[in-house]
Amino acid sequence: MRIKFFPLIIFLVTFFTIHDSYALDEYCDEDFQNYYNLTTIEVQDILIKIKRPDAKILSIRMSPVYGLSEVVIDNKGQFELFYVDFSKTYLIPGPIIDLNTGIDKSRERLTECEKKRRIDLSRIPLEDALILGDNKATKKVIVFTDPDCPFCGKFHGEIKKVAEKRKDITFYIKLFPLPIHPEAYWKSKSIRCHNSLKLLEDNFEKKPIPRPDCDAKEIDENIKLAKDLGITGTPAIIMPDGSVNIGFIEADRLIERVDSSRTEKK
Repeated sequence: MRIKFFPLIIFLVTFFTIHDSYALDEYCDEDFQNYYNLTTIEVQDILIKIKRPDAKILSIRMSPVYGLSEVVIDNKGQFELFYVDFSKTYLIPGPIIDLNTGIDKSRERLTECEKKRRIDLSRIPLEDALILGDNKATKKVIVFTDPDCPFCGKFHGEIKKVAEKRKDITFYIKLFPLPIHPEAYWKSKSIRCHNSLKLLEDNFEKKPIPRPDCDAKEIDENIKLAKDLGITGTPAIIMPDGSVNIGFIEADRLIERVDSSRTEKK
């Protein structure tokens, strides 16, 4: 099977209904069938070609576009989606946009999968977390953030809005410096040494912060924990029910996610 990469944005009116299929796995437990004879073995071959040999296949199903199969994978904790054409010659990364509604169907699908993912909250120690909000609040949201991640800085402004509006929601912020930000590691240690939300906010505002004056081994523990949980990017937002949102989300949408999160554990 020969795969060619064909970057394409497809605009469409959704007109196809999925049916007659069966569940694949615990994350994206959507219906699955070998449409157009696209098998899991063939998808595994594709993953090798696109340098994702260890990725887990979460689902294979018909896409909203007739003639394309949709594949969702878990690549080291990050959900990804792509499409394969009828001839199995072209891989199309998306997105697919519904012209009637303007909805990004690819992003909608990934969000749907992310919502179904669950993390056991008891695995996450909160003693080292920075607290934004009332620590007696009934709804706890855990945020893995990187001091030098621009999206984290933008998102921090959104959670401050939520904390001001909703006293029943508290954010527990875990410092998680990413390797792509070389100074984030010492900054995280410094913020932890001072246990200072203000230092984090000063850093987000591009103000200088002091060098660490303690070991702050909790940062190394956070890095290991994130890896164990399958978290590879920031901001990573863990809802009260353990569901996960990776990436920036606006305050109003975040409140909706928190309010709609289920309380039962999976």
